[in-house]
Amino acid sequence: MSDHEFDDQQQGKPSSMEVESKAAAEKFTVVVDSDNKAKELKLYSFAAPHMRAFHLSWFSFFACFVSTFAAPPLLPVIRDNLNLTATDIGNAGIASVSGAVFARLAMGTACDLFGPRLASAILILLTTPPVYFTSIISGPTGFLVVRFMTGFSLASFVSTQFWMSSMFSATKVGLANGFAGGWGNCGGGAAQLIMPLVFQLIQIIGSTRFTAWRVAFFIPGLMQTVSALAVLWLGTDLPTGNYKKLQKMGHMHKDNFSKVFWRGVRNYRAWILAFTYGYCFGVELTVNNVIAEYFFDRFNLNLRIAGIVAATFGLTNILTRPAGGFLSDYLSKRFGMRGRLWGTWGLQTFSGVLCVILGRMDSLAGSVTIMIIFSVFVQAAEGLTFGVVPFVSRRALGLVSGMTGGGGNVGAVITQLLFFKGTTYAREDGIMYMGIMIICCTLPICFIHFPQWGGMFTPANKSVTEEDYYGSEWSEEEIAKGYHLPSFKFAENSKTERGGNYKTSEIIDSQSPNIIV
Repeated sequence: MSDHEFDDQQQGKPSSMEVESKAAAEKFTVVVDSDNKAKELKLYSFAAPHMRAFHLSWFSFFACFVSTFAAPPLLPVIRDNLNLTATDIGNAGIASVSGAVFARLAMGTACDLFGPRLASAILILLTTPPVYFTSIISGPTGFLVVRFMTGFSLASFVSTQFWMSSMFSATKVGLANGFAGGWGNCGGGAAQLIMPLVFQLIQIIGSTRFTAWRVAFFIPGLMQTVSALAVLWLGTDLPTGNYKKLQKMGHMHKDNFSKVFWRGVRNYRAWILAFTYGYCFGVELTVNNVIAEYFFDRFNLNLRIAGIVAATFGLTNILTRPAGGFLSDYLSKRFGMRGRLWGTWGLQTFSGVLCVILGRMDSLAGSVTIMIIFSVFVQAAEGLTFGVVPFVSRRALGLVSGMTGGGGNVGAVITQLLFFKGTTYAREDGIMYMGIMIICCTLPICFIHFPQWGGMFTPANKSVTEEDYYGSEWSEEEIAKGYHLPSFKFAENSKTERGGNYKTSEIIDSQSPNIIV
């Protein structure tokens, strides 16, 4: 924003950017807030920019999930072909989720500086070759390397959540994040169905089983390639345009890496969410790596049936993670941010109890039933977590999203190292101990406190406003130049986090439904 525009703002005159934003708002197919962010979610619409970004984000993340977890459902065949030991398989599983730890941090910062569209497309394109190269590996080392490199693509989750937080209002961000993340996570379940089916079809055509599994990997590779190109050509960073264009026109401040990084890492709330997310999303990643082999070995199922059973865990994301996001927004409407925090802690803790029970089940029917119920709660907890993340920081939104997402991968690495590497623990015992860790490692949510909204056990400070909290991320010099104004727009629209059905004529459109399908 120019100095002249800022002077107009101070005198109560609309800036050229505000005039353009108002004109743009009249062209949107959804109801928007004062920051042009959508206040409704039309799932069957592909209209630009809000709903197009929604569909591009979840599908590209879905494709990355399919690629990352394409190997586990074919492990009984792959391990015979490559002579993999239990340790080799465990190491490869850990490698598949460890690469994205730092990639998610980098992705968050890239989103803050360059926008989610460009950051997402480049990452997905760079991680596509290892998917194709899986078809030519010849031993344990090659298997570990391609799984490690492919796993970097899971960092696209960060751009997905960042993109939704940039496109949807505070009153709908939990729901939008839940649907985009949940439908993307379904790729883990879809891989359990797609890969055995493709494998069998290739065998029917005439290939041997050791050739068929290699050819099958071209399917996830192609999906990932197409999704990246679609994001690059069809996506838009913000409702009003792409970062580069807005910065060139002077409508958007180009931030400094060190300042963004510092604002993110010094916020203790980001570290707590990163830690606790390791025991909902991290658990989901772990289960995706071990569950098909678990049912194959423990209950003597064939490859296709074991894949179908395992797929039910990941495919429940189509409803469960969005339900978590919806619940987060609903609890916020009733109880504010404190409701979001209580909901996150409650669902994630109960998922730990169910995980313990799953590890103690010794019948197929009982195990499948508990696994499905467990998937509902652990995935809903993920949606609730990212109902909180967008409010931690506005200046470092991408970095905080990356820290939280990376924490999920760290949790998966630690859990698999402790309980699913080699033969130290039987799979059922590892699942039980994982449940105990979920319960214990969810407790830090109790320590999250927002001064303007409070925490689970602490009240809000009535003298602190949303503008105080988000304005503190900017220096006096930056505020004098008007760089803080986008944060203040968010602050205005986040007053709903006070709870008790708080509303103003500018913030809430009471006629806007939660979701339109």
